[in-house]
Amino acid sequence: MPKPRVLFLDAVGTLFSVKGSVGEVYSQIAGEFGVHVSPSALNQAFYQSFKAAPEPTFPDAEVQDIPQHEFEWWQAVARQTFDLAGALQKFTDFDTFFSELYIHFGTESPWFVYPDVIPALKSWRQKGIELGIISNFDSRIFSVLQALELRDYFDSITISTQVGAAKPEAKIFGVALAKHNCPAEEAWHVGDSKNDDYYGAKAVGMRGVLITRASEQKVLVGAN
Repeated sequence: MPKPRVLFLDAVGTLFSVKGSVGEVYSQIAGEFGVHVSPSALNQAFYQSFKAAPEPTFPDAEVQDIPQHEFEWWQAVARQTFDLAGALQKFTDFDTFFSELYIHFGTESPWFVYPDVIPALKSWRQKGIELGIISNFDSRIFSVLQALELRDYFDSITISTQVGAAKPEAKIFGVALAKHNCPAEEAWHVGDSKNDDYYGAKAVGMRGVLITRASEQKVLVGAN
């Protein structure tokens, strides 16, 4: 099989993920504000809130306003999460808590890099393959990648909040391809979501590669 000219990767769930669970992180930070709620309850509530939220895209926003829109989008998700978990009313100052939580997820502290990632990235770079990220993450991805020592492997980073379209929409893939001046048929996209990553990529003519993180060592190295 011919190698791709450009290999795009998803970010969260493909390159790195949350240590433990989102619920555990939320519970830990909330505890520092005197609010105690079980991680499992928060984790379940988070995924309900996240799934019900609109796509994190702001097509009509001015570039300088996007970080504030991102902050408010995540604040709404977090507020709904604690409401569903029956703990929102326990906060005396939810806004200050959320600011701390939001900053925390922009650091390396809550994240870990999958063990197969660095060897795979090095191998692809050695083979002359251009690397890019296509993600529905927000602007904090730049600080997270830098903190996790992943940033320098990538020639481009394309995120939904800046494009105004989220995977699996064709627009975000098109913007990413244009950064490399690469036709879709010469690019691959690797990710853990069948709908967003695999089918999204295939719909625009790219080769989609779906990974299952239960067997990440075999899958990413096998994609070499």
